[in-house]
Amino acid sequence: MTTSLKIDFVSDIACPWCAVGLGGLEQALENLLGQVDAHISFQPFELNPAMGPEGQDMTEHLTQKYGSTPEQQAQIRETIRARGAEVGFSFKPEGRGRIWNTFDAHRLLHWAGELGLDKQYALKKELLTAYHGRAENVSDAEVLVRACRTVGLDEARAREILGSDEYALAVRENELQWQQAGISSVPAVIVNRQYLISGGQPVAAYEDALRRIASEIAQAN
Repeated sequence: MTTSLKIDFVSDIACPWCAVGLGGLEQALENLLGQVDAHISFQPFELNPAMGPEGQDMTEHLTQKYGSTPEQQAQIRETIRARGAEVGFSFKPEGRGRIWNTFDAHRLLHWAGELGLDKQYALKKELLTAYHGRAENVSDAEVLVRACRTVGLDEARAREILGSDEYALAVRENELQWQQAGISSVPAVIVNRQYLISGGQPVAAYEDALRRIASEIAQAN
């Protein structure tokens, strides 16, 4: 019997562990094909909501925020790169160089979600690749429009949204909703608005959790 699951993937484009986590979740769902039928929607979370349009040097930002040294940061970056490779995500080896604001990216993801979960999924993947794989500035309108064009979304409509404050309130409200629900770090995988899987877990951890959740839901029904 196949169990249908609604998954809210709460994350930020700027979060490398979100790219790792999504890859792990995808592989886990592939392994559970025939047992679990998952519908994934992406929910907004900003790691750095006050980040200005000029961005910030990566090393400077991580030192200020976490107190880590450049050497520690390089080690963590290598760990993330290796974890990404395990799930098919390629990080730019030398890192991104700068941190960028992601609010406009979340506005476009909200719009894409209204067009269909498949459209939102494709845009999310492209934005993660643009930011972490190619070190592009995802606060730049041209980068965002190009991402939309790449996944087949209407370029003119994307420009219209970026030139306005459309979806700004919706994104803010969604962010607040998840914060009030207790989400303070990402990725956070919420299954059927009832179960939480925290962090960029290995494939086996996602698989075990989803199998257990699906079994509990099936028994309850």
